[in-house]
Amino acid sequence: MKKVLSYFLQGLILFIPLVITLFLLFKMFDVISSWFSVFGLSESILVNTLLGVILTFAFVSLLGVLATSYVVKNLFAFIEDKLEHAPFIRHIYSPVKDFTNAFVGNKKKFNKPVLVMTNIQANIEEIGFVTHTDLTDLNIKDKVAVYMPLSYSLSGKVVLVSPNQIKSINKDASEVMKFVVSGGVTDVD
Repeated sequence: MKKVLSYFLQGLILFIPLVITLFLLFKMFDVISSWFSVFGLSESILVNTLLGVILTFAFVSLLGVLATSYVVKNLFAFIEDKLEHAPFIRHIYSPVKDFTNAFVGNKKKFNKPVLVMTNIQANIEEIGFVTHTDLTDLNIKDKVAVYMPLSYSLSGKVVLVSPNQIKSINKDASEVMKFVVSGGVTDVD
C-alpha cells in the first residue's frame, strides 16, 4: 500500500503541472481558433483547427522571444517594482514571488536539508531547510532560519533555532522535499 501511495503522489507531481499547462494551451487555442469563426475567415473546421494550432504555437514562441528581450525585461522589472511598492498588494505579491522563486527560480532557497531537534526530551527531530544563516537584520544572534514544510501541502512554518540543534542531511534537496511533502511515503534516491 505504501508503494502504491508513493507512485500515486509521484504521478500527481508529474500530472498536475502537465494538466495545468495543457489546459492553458487548449484555452488559448480555443480563443485563437474562435477568432476565425467570428471574423468568417474560414468555414472549414480543419482549416480553423490548423490555423489555431499554428497561431497558438507562434504566440507562445513570441512570448518566449519577448521574455528574453531587453525592453520586455525592463518593462517587467518596472511593473514588478510598482507591485512591490503598492500598498496592500506588496504584502501579497512579494511573498508569493519569493516563495515561488525559492522552489523554481534562479535563487532556489530550499537547497540545504537538515534535521532539527524539536523535542529534546522525546528525541524528536523534524526535516527542514535552512533558508537564512544570518539573522542580524532582525537583531537575532546565534540562530538560523529553517523552513519546516508540512506534509501533503505546500505550506509550512519558519522556526529559528540554534545551529547546534540542526544536522545536515547529505541528500538531494528536491528528494528530501518530496519525502517530506509526501508524508514520508516516497523513497529517497
